[in-house]
Amino acid sequence: MLLDGDGWREYFDAFEREAWRFEAQPTYTMPKEQENVARFLAGEAKPADHNARWHERVKGYIDSGRSIGRVRVVRQPLTDYQRYQFAWGIPGNIKAGEDIRILDVTHDDYGLPLTGQDWWMFDRTRIARLNFRPDGTQINREAYEGDPAPYREWQRLALEHAVPFKEYVKGLDL
Repeated sequence: MLLDGDGWREYFDAFEREAWRFEAQPTYTMPKEQENVARFLAGEAKPADHNARWHERVKGYIDSGRSIGRVRVVRQPLTDYQRYQFAWGIPGNIKAGEDIRILDVTHDDYGLPLTGQDWWMFDRTRIARLNFRPDGTQINREAYEGDPAPYREWQRLALEHAVPFKEYVKGLDL
């Protein structure tokens, strides 16, 4: 089942305890972000309201007793988009309450399926797979109807080998 528009928002917001993302694209090519990525690459200052709508959502989840987190998969050297995320995106998401960890797979895949597929797991039972073109443009989102056990194992492995964002970025020149 494809998840778009309001259907995606309802599917996402229905989680009761935990929303967790495996984020594996080296670059996300999202039209609404292109201006900000260009501004970052030009050395401009981050706008004060950058990603404010997402931060409000995260705060709402946290305030309601739910948790939200992700593991961001990277390989060295970081892409321009990852540098943008690290400098402009992730710090605000963490401040809003999201638990974000970094998994560097430059030298080891840790037994994870590094096929370029992102996914969200909700309450350890519902999976939404995010499908992308090679350039990072999202094709669609789909509800996965199969056994969630492999996704729980991949989450366990990712969390076991990932490090907190603040630890990973120490000493990086973003």
